[in-house]
Amino acid sequence: MLEKVDLNQYLDKKQYKIEMKALETRLAELQQEIAVHKIPVAIAFEGWSAAGKGTLISKVLYPLDPRQFNVYTMAKVTEEAQMRPFLWSYWTRMPMRGRITIFDKSWNRAILPQGETKWRLRPEEKSGFYYDVNSFEEQWANDGVVLIKLFLHISKEEQMRRFKELEKGADTAWRVDAEDWRQNNDYAKHLVYFEEMIQNTNSGRSQWNVIEANDKYFAAVKIYKVIIARLEEELARLSAAGEEKTRRQGQDVRDASEISILSGIDPNGQITEKDYKKKLGFYQNKLAELGYKLYAKRRSVVIVYEGWDAAGKGGNIKRLTQELDPRGYEVVPVGVPTQEELNHHYLWRFYQKLPKDGHMAIFDRSWYGRVLVERIEKFCATEEWQRAYKEINDMELHWANHGAILLKFWLQIDKEEQYARFKDREDNPLKRYKITEDDWRNRSKWDEYEKAVDELLFKTSTAYAPWTIVESNNKKFARIKVLQTVVEELEKRL
Repeated sequence: MLEKVDLNQYLDKKQYKIEMKALETRLAELQQEIAVHKIPVAIAFEGWSAAGKGTLISKVLYPLDPRQFNVYTMAKVTEEAQMRPFLWSYWTRMPMRGRITIFDKSWNRAILPQGETKWRLRPEEKSGFYYDVNSFEEQWANDGVVLIKLFLHISKEEQMRRFKELEKGADTAWRVDAEDWRQNNDYAKHLVYFEEMIQNTNSGRSQWNVIEANDKYFAAVKIYKVIIARLEEELARLSAAGEEKTRRQGQDVRDASEISILSGIDPNGQITEKDYKKKLGFYQNKLAELGYKLYAKRRSVVIVYEGWDAAGKGGNIKRLTQELDPRGYEVVPVGVPTQEELNHHYLWRFYQKLPKDGHMAIFDRSWYGRVLVERIEKFCATEEWQRAYKEINDMELHWANHGAILLKFWLQIDKEEQYARFKDREDNPLKRYKITEDDWRNRSKWDEYEKAVDELLFKTSTAYAPWTIVESNNKKFARIKVLQTVVEELEKRL
């Protein structure tokens, strides 16, 4: 497809100035409109070396209010980025609602020959690359992000001319390196790579826009027109749907499989005091050793704790981390999202806490709130939590492809045990802060939550991120089961 693009498109300077005056005014107006409507916008500039990405980004920014946009240069792969899944760099720079984020070079670059010299992708990351990218773009689009992808296309001859021109200047020669010349020498081969990238990631609301960039005036005008058209399209879509978004609650229908999991679990696991003390020390020491091995082998671990209120998550986490080197782990308590977090995709805040290679993150509650409390309390629309199962599975797969070890625990207690623990908290001044009106209100919806948990366990327990149900009426039994499971899984994975 790219070889058929007419790169002889041209616009004279006089016509360029006439057109740009109106286009700049319109783009500035649209920036304010998307701010009012809280529309997040992401613009990715991709293409050949020396295609003019930096210059054209500057032209796009010229009429915009600098307080309402961010620009990120993604060419250099930092150590922080390399030690996490490759999409982490983009998730953590996701545009806030009402703002524009411009990426100089896109997430697709990591699979290209030049990208591979910077990114050290695992075999699993390479094989799952396009699935991960398409899932990522779909998630952003479903959350309302206007995603505009621009591929700047120039000919081999024009690229060579620009390289030579850059090399002549003392202040610009550094911008051309051996890798750039290899791309020019193997232009035909790289053309095939770019074709494959575009074909595999050109779908739905995240289509590629090819920009004929041999002539800088023509390229600038076309980019403006593409961006303006896409923003106007989104504003028209919102207008047709009504100025105010109405949350469609829909009908909460149980999965057709009518699967029931928790009802078959006896939460009364037993352990003697003698066995508890013996196993606690044994597994804590084992885990401490494995913590150093994880660091040496540069493998990250993500541990998720979910469960009923008063199921014992805090005490369990305390025993899990008691003998670990505190420099190697972080406990992430997840509560009500902040306003900044609400202004992003619901998964954004969890990417902020994704551990780098060799480290461990322990989440006290997690992204599964989307299909639990947000579902039951109707904090999100029905279609939002229904698609969250796939979004979560895809996110965890992306992490696992990078080499992260994911372990998820549901702490199961029965309704009588929860009541006893609630009353104990109310009667104990030192524990009273742990019990709130929300806890009692959530308890009144036990059956609804149980149905949601059944569906969660059924739809999100995977080979790469399995759920373990922990019988937790006996807190000591639960602590040992979690410790033993973590130790055995880490030994197996390492």
